[in-house]
Amino acid sequence: MASPETIRVLVVDDHAVVRSGLGAVLLAFDDLEMVGEAGSGEEALRVCEQLQPDVVLMDLVMPGMDGTAATRAILERWPQIRILALTSFKERELVEGALKAGATGYLLKNVSAEELSAAIRKAVAGHSSLSPEAAEVLIEGVRQPAVQAYDLTDREREILALMVQGLPNTEIAKRKFVSRSTIKFHVSNILSKLGVTSRTEAVALAIKNHLVS
Repeated sequence: MASPETIRVLVVDDHAVVRSGLGAVLLAFDDLEMVGEAGSGEEALRVCEQLQPDVVLMDLVMPGMDGTAATRAILERWPQIRILALTSFKERELVEGALKAGATGYLLKNVSAEELSAAIRKAVAGHSSLSPEAAEVLIEGVRQPAVQAYDLTDREREILALMVQGLPNTEIAKRKFVSRSTIKFHVSNILSKLGVTSRTEAVALAIKNHLVS
């Protein structure tokens, strides 16, 4: 049984192997306990209601309700819970989105066990933790002049070209040898940068402005 000082942690990730691995990491520390897990943002809300964890380790790119939306929804209902974004992505849009949603910290999944445990303890104490990569993209965002319209990355242009061809996320993911969640993240960025709200609008704008070959 956990002692009164034990920090109760909920792990949210759409990959079971990641949840299992994080559970094993937490077992190595006497003051940390994985009290539950969730495979989606929607499930995270249900588990938070049941367990009221102290800290949530939140993946960001997930099918359905993503981690940023789940973070915002959890904190609206249980503001005392601390949420640490734990993801493989370091894009500025994700970092800023998670922090604006109320995440206490932003870590990449290559973080060491010691760094992760320290970040969890800092979160409970009300202190933030940022991976060096996340801090760097935030600093670069401040330094850079205002971006030009349609400032798409090469990968985003590749994906937009496939969208113009009418391919769904599943097929694009197969062609790019990445997960559907990764493609969903890139598509979301593309829509945001183009200032549109749907794939149809994005495709029309891409054709009209010759954004892809």
